[in-house]
Amino acid sequence: MGARILLIQGHPDCHRPHLCHALAQAYVDGAHAAGHEVEVVEPARMSFPLLTCPSEWWHGSPPPQLAAVQDAIQHADHLVFVYPLWMGDMPALMRGFMEHVTRPGVFMDDPQRSFGAGLLGGRSARLVVSMGMPAVIYRWGYGGYGVRMMRRQILGRAGIRPVRTTLIGRAHALSAERVAMWRDHLCRLGGSAA
Repeated sequence: MGARILLIQGHPDCHRPHLCHALAQAYVDGAHAAGHEVEVVEPARMSFPLLTCPSEWWHGSPPPQLAAVQDAIQHADHLVFVYPLWMGDMPALMRGFMEHVTRPGVFMDDPQRSFGAGLLGGRSARLVVSMGMPAVIYRWGYGGYGVRMMRRQILGRAGIRPVRTTLIGRAHALSAERVAMWRDHLCRLGGSAA
């Protein structure tokens, strides 16, 4: 029996195809071909308010469509996040989405405790992040802080391990051959649910 995979397509523009869409589709195609079950969520196709105060996060309820995403996260074996790097981090829409779905009781029992229990142990994740700068400069020159925060502070604290990353630099300048190479790579990753 294949893995249950939840892929979150985090590009904020759902009206035109972008590299992130092609990469996500390649991952889905590879996963389906290998017999894995895949659900795709696109925050850009959803309507939800941004949280404006801590009490909303702690005590509020997410909109119904995001509550359904929380349920999908809890039932997945493997999570995949595909998004572009904007200003060193995920786009604002993706950040707002993550604030809703990571509420207490879903990712952690009590996020205020330094060593609160992560509630998503036994799951793995992959971050697929495209960017304008060379990936090596982002990783080593800037410390990859946005991706590192997602890996450690959000997914890691929830107990998700391992969290692997695929960084795709100079996305705006990729030739058709390089795009095809990345699509093939994501297809293979999807097939192995990694």
